[in-house]
Amino acid sequence: MKIFNKYKSVWLVAFAVTLIASCSEEYDIPVEEEIPLSSGSADFSKYVSLGASFTAGFTDGALSMASQGNSFPNLIAGAFASAGGGEFTQPLMNDNIGGMTLGGTQILNQRLYFDGAGISMISDLPTTELSNVAPGPYNNMGVPGAKSFHLLANGYGNVAGVPLGLANPYFARMASNPNASMLEDAASQGGSFFTLSEIGGNDVLSYAISGGSGVDQTGNFDPASYGSTDITDPNVFAQVFSASVDALTANGAKGVVANVPYITSLSHFTTVPFNPVPLDAATAGALNAAFAEYNGGLLQVKGLGLITASERAARTIAFAAGQNAVTMIDEDLTDLSALGLPSYRHATSADLLVLPSSNFIGTVVGGNPQFINGVSVPLEDKWVLTPQEQQAITVATDAYNATIEAVANAKGLGFVDFKSLLNEASNGGILFDNFTMTTQLVFGGLVSLDGIHLTTRGYALMANRMLEAIDVAYGSNFQASGSLLKADDYTTIYPEGL
Repeated sequence: MKIFNKYKSVWLVAFAVTLIASCSEEYDIPVEEEIPLSSGSADFSKYVSLGASFTAGFTDGALSMASQGNSFPNLIAGAFASAGGGEFTQPLMNDNIGGMTLGGTQILNQRLYFDGAGISMISDLPTTELSNVAPGPYNNMGVPGAKSFHLLANGYGNVAGVPLGLANPYFARMASNPNASMLEDAASQGGSFFTLSEIGGNDVLSYAISGGSGVDQTGNFDPASYGSTDITDPNVFAQVFSASVDALTANGAKGVVANVPYITSLSHFTTVPFNPVPLDAATAGALNAAFAEYNGGLLQVKGLGLITASERAARTIAFAAGQNAVTMIDEDLTDLSALGLPSYRHATSADLLVLPSSNFIGTVVGGNPQFINGVSVPLEDKWVLTPQEQQAITVATDAYNATIEAVANAKGLGFVDFKSLLNEASNGGILFDNFTMTTQLVFGGLVSLDGIHLTTRGYALMANRMLEAIDVAYGSNFQASGSLLKADDYTTIYPEGL
C-alpha cells in the first residue's frame, strides 16, 4: 500500500506536468501588451506653469519644500519626463516648516498639522529668508496670493515693496528682476508647453475669506483702485486672461487651462455650523431678556411701516434651550441706525461662517462673561458670508469661467473643468482610484488643513485631470499608457515632524 501511494504520487505529478504542457501548447495565455507613452502633437521639452497658490503647491496654510515637490506642475513635469520633458525648476523653500522671514523678521506663518485632536501650527520658526534664492525665472511661476491683474503688474516682485504691501513675497523670491511681471517672466522662457491654472480664484477668494467685507468692483476697470479684499471686475479679468494666453502661445506653444470652482464649497466655508451655540433654559431666558428692548424696537418700527413683517421676524433675536444659531450683523438689512436699532439677526443655514470663526465664537469680550461673541455680542461682517455676498462670488466666478472656456476653445487649448471636480467632491465625493475624496476638513482627503488648498493627493488628482485634458487636446496617451498618478502614492496629512 505504501509502495502504491508512493508511485501514485509520482504519477499525479507527472500527469499535472503533462496537462500544463499540453494546455500551453493548445491555448496561448494572453500577455498584456505595454503601451508606450506618446506625447501626441504636444512638445513637453520646455514646460512652464503660471498660476497662484495651487500652482505653487501651497497646502496646510503654507508653502514648504515637501509641498512644492508635490505641486501639480511638478507632478506633471515628472510625467512629461517620460515623453520628452526637460528640467523643471522651482523656487524651493528652505524647509518643511513653512513661513518666511524678511531681514530676520517673520512675515509669513508656518504650516498647520493635525495633532490628533485638532489643527495646530508648527512651533519651529521659519528659516526661509525672502532674499535667499537665486533670481528667476523658474519653470514653476506659481505665486500664492496672486490675483489675475497681478500677472501684468510690474514691480509685483520688488523686495522693497513687500513691507508696504505693494509686492508679493513669494514672487519677490523668484522674479528675474525687481521690475518684472509674472507674465513677462513666464513668457520670456519660450516654453513649448504651459499650464495656466486657478487664475481668477484669488479674485473672489480674498473677498470670501474676509466674510464679504470687501467691495464687488464689477464696473470698475481700474484695479489700482481696488482694496485687497475686493472682487475683480470680470472685464478686467477677461483682458488679463486673454493677454496671458496670447503671450504664452506667441511662439506656438500648446497648453492647458483650468476654470475656477465655486470656492464657497471649500471646507473653509462649510465646516462651522450656523448654530453652534448650546444653551440651557436659564441662559436662553437671560439672553432673551437682554434682547427684549431690541426686539420691542423692531415691533415699533414695523408698526411705522418701515420694515415688513418678514424682515421683523428675520431680525428678531430669540434663544431657546438646545442648539442656537449665532447672532450676527447683516449690512444688507434695512438701515435703522437713525432710530437707534442695529442690523442684528440670527444666522440661518443659508449663511456661511468662515473657518477662523470657530476659534472666536464663544470668546469673552473685555473679560466680561456677559459679553459673548456670537451670542450676546453679534458677529461682525468679516465672520459670515451672507447669501447676497455668496451670490456676488457666484456671478463673478461664472463670468471668469465663461472667459476661460471661450479662450481655451478659440486657441485650441486643453481645458480642465475644476469647477465640476470640486462640485462632485462636495456632493458625496469624487473617486480617485480606491479612495472617495470629499471636501470635509481633515479627513475628506481633498482639501488640506487650511480649508482652502488641496492635499498632496488632491494635487495628484488635479495633475491627472490635466494629463487627461492633454490626451484629449493633443492626442497624447497618458491615460491609455498607464502613466497617470496613483492615489496610493500620495498622502493627505503631513505629520508634524515632516
